[in-house]
Amino acid sequence: MLTQARKMFYRARGYYAGNLNGEPFRLDPYHSKFWRKASAGAWEPETFTILDKHLSPDSDYLDIGAWIGPTVLYGARKARQVWCFEPDPTAFRYLAWNIDLNDIHNVSAFGVALSDKFGVARMASVRGEPGDSTSSLLHDGTHGSDALTIAWDQFEVANDLSGVSLVKMDIEGAEYFVLPTLIAWLKKQRPTLLLSLHAPLLSAEDRLDRTKTLLDLLDFYSDITDEKSQPVTAEGLLNPDALAQYKTLLLRN
Repeated sequence: MLTQARKMFYRARGYYAGNLNGEPFRLDPYHSKFWRKASAGAWEPETFTILDKHLSPDSDYLDIGAWIGPTVLYGARKARQVWCFEPDPTAFRYLAWNIDLNDIHNVSAFGVALSDKFGVARMASVRGEPGDSTSSLLHDGTHGSDALTIAWDQFEVANDLSGVSLVKMDIEGAEYFVLPTLIAWLKKQRPTLLLSLHAPLLSAEDRLDRTKTLLDLLDFYSDITDEKSQPVTAEGLLNPDALAQYKTLLLRN
C-alpha cells in the first residue's frame, strides 16, 4: 500500500528524485523501483567506476544500448558529448524523458539500432515486456516491434568521433554481428571498450565459434579484464561454463 502511494506521488510530481553514483538527477517516475536501487548504489557500481575513469570534459562517449538512460545521464555529466542508441520504442521514450527532465544538452539520442545494414528489423524482449532492458534484434516475437537499423559506416561518416574515449555496448546478443562492423574504426581510434557478451542467447551449437570469432577480431586490445578489472583470457572465456554465462569485458590499450 505504501509502495503504491509512493508511486502515485512520484507520478503526480512528474519525477523521482534520485542519484547515480552520488550525482543527483530527476528521473522518470515509472521506473522508481529501478531508480531507488540505483540510488542506493546497488546497480552496476563497477560501470560507474569505469565511466569515471575513462570520461572527461574533453572526451566523448558512445553508448550502444542505452535503455532508459542511467549510463547516458551519468556520462553526460562526465563527458563533452554523448551519442547513444536505443531502438526499443518504449525504452527510448523514457530515455528521452530522462534527458529532458535534467535539461541535458550534450546528448544525441537515436531511437534506431546499429546493425550491419540499413533497414527495418523486428526486435523483442527476452522476457516479453517492451522496454524492460532485454530487447534484442535476436528476438522477433509477436510481442515485439519494428526497429529502424543503420549501418555503423553510415553513422561514422556523419559524425566526428575522433574524441571518443569510451564505447559501451550492451545489446543483448546483437554484439555478435554489430561489433564486427566497428572493428576498423576501433583499431584506428583505440577507445576503451566496455562490452557485454550474451553468449547464452545464442544456440548452444553457435556459442563457441561465434564468441571465438569475436574475440579474435578484438585481439588488438592488449589488456582485457572483467568489469571489476580482474584479468581474463580468451581461453577462459571460451570454456563451456563461461559460455553459459553473461560476461562483461573491459578492453583497453
